[in-house]
Amino acid sequence: MIQIISGEKGKGKTKILIDKANTEVRAAKGSIVYLDKSNKHMYELSNKIRLENVRDYFIENQSEFVGFICGILSGNHDLQSIYLDSFLKIAYVNDNNLESVFSKLEQISEAFHVDIIMSVSLNIDQLPESLKKNVIVSL
Repeated sequence: MIQIISGEKGKGKTKILIDKANTEVRAAKGSIVYLDKSNKHMYELSNKIRLENVRDYFIENQSEFVGFICGILSGNHDLQSIYLDSFLKIAYVNDNNLESVFSKLEQISEAFHVDIIMSVSLNIDQLPESLKKNVIVSL
């Protein structure tokens, strides 16, 4: 399952994402990974959540990002959730490839039974129709 927290930059999506991850980890049966574009939020996340700075891995396009997600899954057989902060930036997503990357992540989520929760710096009305059903918070 994929969930989206949408809204313009600076509206508070990251705080909601961090709160959701910290709440989930308290009752989690598996591991949780939080992907971000920096280590800035390291001390806001529970120490039971693995924070990965995507920029440390030399990812340059959306295909490499999807491969990175698959690599994380292959090394964590108990992975329960992946949180993606600043999804459009860390995944190199734009208007031309948003739906295709999202579709690939949906396939991965279903195949490996892992939840993906992401923040997207777009208003809900800027999202393609096919993604609006996944929005859980719109700021």
